[in-house]
Parts: sequence; C-alpha cells; structure tokens
Amino acid sequence: MLSRPLQRLGRDWIAHWNLAQRVFQNGPTYKCAKWTEYCSWVWCSHLNLQDFPVTWNRKPHNHIQNCSIHLCPANMKSEGDEPTPKRRKCSGDQEISCSPNEQLSTSFPNETSLFHNEPQHEEESLPKPRAGVIKRSWEYFCQQSKKMKILEEDKQISQDNKDLQEKFDFTVMSYNILSQDLLEDNSHLYKHCRHQILSWNYRFPNVLSDIKQLDADVLCLQEVQEDQYGKEIKPSLEALGYHCEYKMRTGRKPDGCAICFKTSKFSLLSSNPVEFFRRNIPLLDRDNVGLVVLLQPRFHCKVTTAICVANTHLLYNPRRGDIKLTQLAMLLAEITNVAIREDGRFCPLVLCGDFNSVPYSPLYNFLREGKLNYDGLPIGKVSGQEQSPRGKRILSIPIWPQSLGISQDCMYEEQQKQLEKERERGEAKENTLEASEEIVMVSQRLPTDLHHSFQLSSAYTHYLPDSGLPEVTTCHSRGAVTVDYIFYSEARDNTSEQLGAEHIFDGGLKLLGRLSLVTEKDLWMVNGLPNENNSSDHLPLLAEFRLEE
Repeated sequence: MLSRPLQRLGRDWIAHWNLAQRVFQNGPTYKCAKWTEYCSWVWCSHLNLQDFPVTWNRKPHNHIQNCSIHLCPANMKSEGDEPTPKRRKCSGDQEISCSPNEQLSTSFPNETSLFHNEPQHEEESLPKPRAGVIKRSWEYFCQQSKKMKILEEDKQISQDNKDLQEKFDFTVMSYNILSQDLLEDNSHLYKHCRHQILSWNYRFPNVLSDIKQLDADVLCLQEVQEDQYGKEIKPSLEALGYHCEYKMRTGRKPDGCAICFKTSKFSLLSSNPVEFFRRNIPLLDRDNVGLVVLLQPRFHCKVTTAICVANTHLLYNPRRGDIKLTQLAMLLAEITNVAIREDGRFCPLVLCGDFNSVPYSPLYNFLREGKLNYDGLPIGKVSGQEQSPRGKRILSIPIWPQSLGISQDCMYEEQQKQLEKERERGEAKENTLEASEEIVMVSQRLPTDLHHSFQLSSAYTHYLPDSGLPEVTTCHSRGAVTVDYIFYSEARDNTSEQLGAEHIFDGGLKLLGRLSLVTEKDLWMVNGLPNENNSSDHLPLLAEFRLEE
C-alpha cells in the first residue's frame, strides 16, 4: 500500500489532469477537431490529430482540395437546373453552378483565426488567389428537364432525359487574341501596361490557358498572326482536339481570322474565305477578311441539319461606315450562298467577330433587325464609335457599285435571280394571295433600303442586368467599349410568318447560357487590358446553344 504522501500526490495529479481536459474541451482547438466529424470540407492540416485522445482522431477525407477561384459563382437566371456539362458536384447532394473555366475552391480566408495556438506563418503555405483576376460568372437561361434517373437494376434512362440526350448542345467562343505585330505598331494603346507582359512569349500561354479553360466546341478567333498561327497556335489547338481553318488578311497585313472546331463534335462540310479587298473598286481598298464554314454535327440525335459559322474582323476606322457596311454585305452574301439548302431553307447560323461597331448603332441594328434605311445617314455615325463624328459626308446611293455583284438584299445577284425564278414558279403553281402580296412588298422597296435574310439575335444584352451599366468587350489606354459579338439565328415559332421573313430556316438555335461580361470599372480595377492574367485587349465571349428542329 502506498504511503499517504504518494496517495495525495496521485489525487492532485488526477485533479489537475481533469481540469486541463475540461479546459481543452471548451477551447477552440477541440471544437474545430470535433467539427471535422460533421464538416468534411474543413481544412485541419494545422492540427496534429494523432496527439489528441483517440476520440478526437478524425482523418480528413480524400477529396479535400485547395485551389484558387477564377470565376465567381453564377447568378442564375434560369427557372430550372443547369445543363449537365456545366455541373460540378460537391459533397452530398449539394451542387454548385460553375462556368466552363471555373475552378472550385475549398480554402477559407481566415482559417488561422480558428486555431489560435498555431503559428501565423503556417498561412503562408496556403495557395493564394491570383491577383487581378476578372470575375465572370456563367449565366443560364434555359429550363432543363428533370435530372437523369438511372435505375440501379437495369441502368435505364428515363424517357425525359432520353429526349434531352437527343438534343445537340454546343458552345461557341469569339475571341480577338491581339496580333503581336499590331500590338507593337500601336504601342500608344498600351501605355498602362508593363513592358514585360506585352511580349508574345508571356501572352501566348495566357491566351492558350483561356481557350483550354473555356473549352468551347467552336472557336472564332480574330487577329491571329500568320507566323504564330503556323508555329504555335495551330499545333497547340490541334493537340487539344481542334481542326483549324484560317484566312489571312490580304496585302501585307500579318493577321487573319480562324475558325476551329472539335473534331469529336463536328465534321467539316465546306470552308469559304471572303476577301473584302477589290482592286477595281476604290471603296474596297482595305484588307479585311471573313471566313464561313459549314459544320455537320457528329451526334446520334434527331437533328440532321448543318450549322453555318461565320467569323470576321471589320475595318476599324470609325469615319468609314460606308466601307464597314459594304464589307458586312459581302460577308452576308457569302453566308447566304453557304447556308441555303437545296430546298430553299437556311441552316442555323452563328455569326461572330470584331465588328468595330457599338451596340445599337446603325450597323448593329441592321444585323439585328435585318433592314436599314440609310437615306441621309452620315458615314461617321454608322458604327457609333464616336459620339461626335468628324465630317458631315453622308452615305452615297447606292453605297457600293453595281460591279460588286451584290444586291441590296446582301445576296449575290446571280443567286438572287435564280431564287426569284424558283419563287415565281412556286407562286404561279400555288397562285395564292399571300404570294402576290409578297411580290408587291418587295417591289416597293426603296433604293436606300438594305435587307438580309437572317433573323439574328445577340447572345449578349450589352447591359448588366443588376446595375444597368454597359458591358465592355475591349479595353486599352484610350478607353473601353463593346465591339465583339456573337449573333445567332434564334429558334422561333412560325418563323416564316415573321414580319419581313422571306425564307424558312431548317431548325434554329436556342440560347442556353453565356459567360457574363464586365464593366469598364471592373477592368480598370485589374489595370485594364492586357494585364498579368488577361493577355489580349479583348475579352473572350462564350455562349452555349441548342440546335432545335
């Protein structure tokens, strides 16, 4: 039997141990350790759990990650769930809606405040968000059908989701990547930039990273420099599964337009370059170009129609609206030639590019509305780039000479004559009142009326829905504005009955979502464009569509 002094010493030791244990259990370290039992995503690498009693020894789950956020969570506008390609799952049944290039983060900014006993220098080992990252969210506009239901026994898919799988969804990106030669020739536009970030060796990895992260099915690129295209851009994109079509600008210009598409998603039916330069027409002495391709979806679905994709970079000069409108008419004529089918129907169309025109300018309205009366319109106001355009010269009537071979309907005249003959034969056969009224309507058009056959909508609204502030797509030392667009032939009911519609579309496109844009203030908060993370003076535009019959 122990002596009384030893017994008293043992009782005192046990009392001190119990007191220390109660104090520890009420402290922040014990509570955080217990928190891991219920919240698997809490980052507890600061704690050495093996030093605690057995009841506290909880090992973190394997799926704990720690990475920076590049895009903020989406402000959803849909009435239902997101399309499945854009879903990312968290623990349990929770889902977070992400943009295509969003990286989810499980790090927390004030983690060290939870662990008062840990040294502050531990925080330095945690990954930190990249400075100056532009926050853009993915916005959805389509109500999806019910989630996929897989029966555990026979793994059969519900009929609703089977119908959903038979739809063809695809994404399109329009991106002016800034030619290096043009950057160096216009260095006055980039006075706000550090010299180091303007080199091509620095910029190209960032541009390629944007393309990888956004992972679009179709890329429409502008200002693609020829030498860089052959050596770096094309091989890099082909390694990512893209097939590339390219049209260099005429003359001595170093850049051009490219359309690239994933070969797993589409096959190429035709590729049609468009040169706007005409040696014998003084009006068309500029070297801008366009590119029009016809793509066939590679997909086991009901939809069998092709999709026409066009890309262009119109003249910049704000004072030459006559050239811009003529270049646009030439591009639309080639699109009409490519997109029209044997039965007279049009394929769905996606038209991308840098149009060097602001929203709701006459050129923009012409694309959206399909018509423009340019009588008395000053040349300097066509693109809307200048609030007070210099000069009062108005557009001539007609804008372009007859020798160009393009009608006021923005069609090749030979093709239009052929279509009119076929229409007349059809009208004579049907002999309907509606057909005769249409002939009268066409014959009453004024010589200052421009028309095109496509019912186009813009993937963007050009104003932020919450604040009403204007969106911008490009920014440099002289300011920021929207000049880049993704237009598409919207799927509509009774398309042929719409006002001014003269042709029927073989299917249409439904806008499912888009990558949001930002304001000029947002861009200057990250030192404008280009900057350390965004290596073009333009932002990439991205939209998702569904092909519908």
